[in-house]
Amino acid sequence: MDDAVTIPTDAGDMPAHLWLPPTGQGPGIVVLQEIFGVSDYIQRRAAQLAELGYVVVAPEIFWRLGVTSPVVGDDVLQQGMGLVQRLDWPAAVTDATATVEWLRNRDEVTGGVGAVGFCFGGGLGFNVAAHLESEGSAPLDALVSYYGSALPGLHDVMTVTAPSLHHFGLSDSFVDTDTVRRIEASLTQQPDTVVETYAGADHAFDNDDMPWHDAGASTLAWARTEDFLRERLPVA
Repeated sequence: MDDAVTIPTDAGDMPAHLWLPPTGQGPGIVVLQEIFGVSDYIQRRAAQLAELGYVVVAPEIFWRLGVTSPVVGDDVLQQGMGLVQRLDWPAAVTDATATVEWLRNRDEVTGGVGAVGFCFGGGLGFNVAAHLESEGSAPLDALVSYYGSALPGLHDVMTVTAPSLHHFGLSDSFVDTDTVRRIEASLTQQPDTVVETYAGADHAFDNDDMPWHDAGASTLAWARTEDFLRERLPVA
């Protein structure tokens, strides 16, 4: 079960969800949502990370648009796209960065802090990592990005030196293979960056509530995510 919390921002208190590990303490992870909000799928992944020993928080990034619950209905893709088009991206980066700092200051967090983002959240997490580093703040200790939808416009203009793992399907309907390869070539210039690709997998292949789900790619990517976090953000 998650707890409802709020995170102070320059525009007021942002709603968020907090999960504690069985021990009640551990390293921290900020989970950043897809365009569908903090959906049941995102909450399941957050709960799984908590079971691994992490203190996990998932902020409601669409809160400035008055949206603090997942989009539902037959047109969820269109709704999600519409929300992203209305979103103030710099404000979203600021809010996600505030979430990282909020988590660092929690008494339950006894190690480093990382971020795991999916689709919209994958690109947002990359931008947050770059922002923290450019501002001279404590960097993320680990970043995992699943098919970051904003990365085509970010990878060659921002630098992230924090350890990072990026997952992309090679049949992604939104990020074509040539773009994935350009992102890979750019990101892996950093020594602690890994890009994993999955033949035949579409965008959002990890989301088992969506028709693009690819069970094989999802299982393999999650195992790699766990291994990466275990190494870069170890649980005592």
